Amino acid sequence: MSTERPQSANAADVPPGPITSLTDPRAIQILSTEHWSMLTARSLAYNEAFARAGMFLSFLSMSFVGLALLAGAMDFGQQFLTLTMIVLGFDLIVGLTTFDRISGANFDDVRAMHGMARIRHGYVQAAPMLQPYFSTATHDDIEAVLRDYDVPDGWLGNFMYAVSTSLGMVGLIVTMVAGVEIGVIGILVGLEVTAAAWLAVIGAVVFFVLLFAWVARRIPRNQARLPARFPSEAPREDVQG
Repeated sequence: MSTERPQSANAADVPPGPITSLTDPRAIQILSTEHWSMLTARSLAYNEAFARAGMFLSFLSMSFVGLALLAGAMDFGQQFLTLTMIVLGFDLIVGLTTFDRISGANFDDVRAMHGMARIRHGYVQAAPMLQPYFSTATHDDIEAVLRDYDVPDGWLGNFMYAVSTSLGMVGLIVTMVAGVEIGVIGILVGLEVTAAAWLAVIGAVVFFVLLFAWVARRIPRNQARLPARFPSEAPREDVQG
């Protein structure tokens, strides 16, 4: 009767222990995977913003083409102006929803940038010698993250940068649509063309101020949802490497 000796456990069969240091290669692999996930999130946010803006511009262009065709078959009377008011009302609704969604996509982009800055901080903790090679933020406070967007200094630079973005462009177009809508309504209620034009300009300016004031209030609330776990030691200094 033969007896078998219990085989000793192979070291390769022993499950690895928990990760306790960033120098563990598994930690770097996990951080790299998350980094690529953030890059994908940024790409999706950009694609959605551009697609939404393109859909709105296409809808607006087709509306104007339709009105131009109707203008050739109808007189510029009450019926045409009423139809124009209805069409521009739909354009304004689509524009406002597009503006809101692009604003959300912009926050998704900032959130992805915030996450990548936090991951880069982990890279620097694991390998401090990499710090000089990073050209983007390695701290996750909002000031460090926003510096990667290279926004010009001063209120004028901030304003010009804001209106040059896809969100700002859509906001300007929506503002002009709102102004024309107000002018058409003014003519329908009996105002002279000159008075209606001035009313349209004033209404567009007011609408522009209200629209961008809403964005200016929304941005700090969104940024407050991004806590800084690894803030910059000196916020006024360059922390991007």
